Amino acid sequence: MKKFTILLMVLAIGIALYEQTNAEKNVYVMVVAIVIFMMGMMKLSSKTPSKNQDKEDENV
Repeated sequence: MKKFTILLMVLAIGIALYEQTNAEKNVYVMVVAIVIFMMGMMKLSSKTPSKNQDKEDENV
């Protein structure tokens, strides 16, 4: 699943960069590509543990 998410994010950024090179830029394509990239980043970063996790465990 992680590889699929990374592939989808790279594809979205590739489409966004390609859209930048066109003479007529389509804003909707750019927005969708950025949203897909940001959702992928949120999904990947949700697995990263917090720095304060040790401190919160001590308070319990």
